[in-house]
Amino acid sequence: MRKKVFVSGCYDMLHSGHVAFFKEASQYGDLYVGIGSDSTIEELKHRRTVYSEKERLYMVKAIRYVTDAFINSGSGMLDFIDTMDKVRPDIFVVNSDGGSEEKRRLCAERGIQYVELTRVPDAGLQARSTTSLRSEVKSHLPYRIDIAGTWIDQPYVSHYDDGWAITASIEPTVEFMERGGMSTSTRNAAKKIWPYELPDYNEEMLARLLFCFENDPESKGHVSGAQDAIGICMSGITRHHYNDRYWPDRIESCHDEETISWLENHIVLLPMFPRRPDCSVVEGKDITEDKVKALTSAADRCWDAIMRRDLNAFADAFRDSFNAQVAMFPAMIQPGVQEYIDSMRNYALAWKMVGAGGGGYLALVMPDDAELLPDMIPIKIRRRGF
Repeated sequence: MRKKVFVSGCYDMLHSGHVAFFKEASQYGDLYVGIGSDSTIEELKHRRTVYSEKERLYMVKAIRYVTDAFINSGSGMLDFIDTMDKVRPDIFVVNSDGGSEEKRRLCAERGIQYVELTRVPDAGLQARSTTSLRSEVKSHLPYRIDIAGTWIDQPYVSHYDDGWAITASIEPTVEFMERGGMSTSTRNAAKKIWPYELPDYNEEMLARLLFCFENDPESKGHVSGAQDAIGICMSGITRHHYNDRYWPDRIESCHDEETISWLENHIVLLPMFPRRPDCSVVEGKDITEDKVKALTSAADRCWDAIMRRDLNAFADAFRDSFNAQVAMFPAMIQPGVQEYIDSMRNYALAWKMVGAGGGGYLALVMPDDAELLPDMIPIKIRRRGF
């Protein structure tokens, strides 16, 4: 009679290393597999799974070296005890990096042989582990650029005049720098909920969830503007209207392909330097009704120019929006920024810093058929459904 062999693990991001381990373990007898539940993995690894427990169970059972598999009902590092007691194995097999004295003692108490295997890939394959594989996988979560109206999403600004912020959700064609004005802090918060991509769900609801997740209601500090969550989660070109509140009272999106393509062809990003850790862009702020009205007027004209695909009007409104921002928050122009702006005057029709400024990227409005310089990064606006 063949012996029963038991192994247990998460088997998230199932890879060739797992299959090689199952193959070697099955040489000791009929192989039974315990699989960590979604809740256990979230508890131990502080992240959500890539594949649900049902999907992982299906995939593990489909491997020909596996006799049967189960979702472990326990929790913690020894979540498999109930499964082990149900299977009543003769041998418990672990990888050398997954062994422990606690597991060894558990087997001794139950009269189970304890075997540790060295992680060896099958012939012709490279060694794989979930940790190394995870480090190579890039998140597909979008970034956001703000096009006009930045700062209006803060009530201490929209208190003086209600108005629109305009954002675009852009695909991660490059890994943008941290503290670069691309809403990386909000994107990093989003990765804690959705590690690799946004779910197929109502985009405005996703934005609300992300905004609430990032802003702890018990916190008495700065509230991250809603334009960051909206800009990441809502595809296409979006404008959102603020009136002395943190969340907009209206949201409108443009998904017209000709308009999106037109905007992509006329905006590029130029990397400068990350916003410095000791930089405070709100220091010395000077917010007045006239300055806020200049901001909201520029955003209105910017949206109208985009909808008409009027390049000169768009460039004028784009520049006016940036000038209105700097008039209220002069610390946006940190040392070194002006030099980058001056270097682009002969190439671009208009320019502004993305985000709150202080560093990061310059967004440039380019003429038709402009030849891009080596450091310039074209944008790819995320379409609906992708």
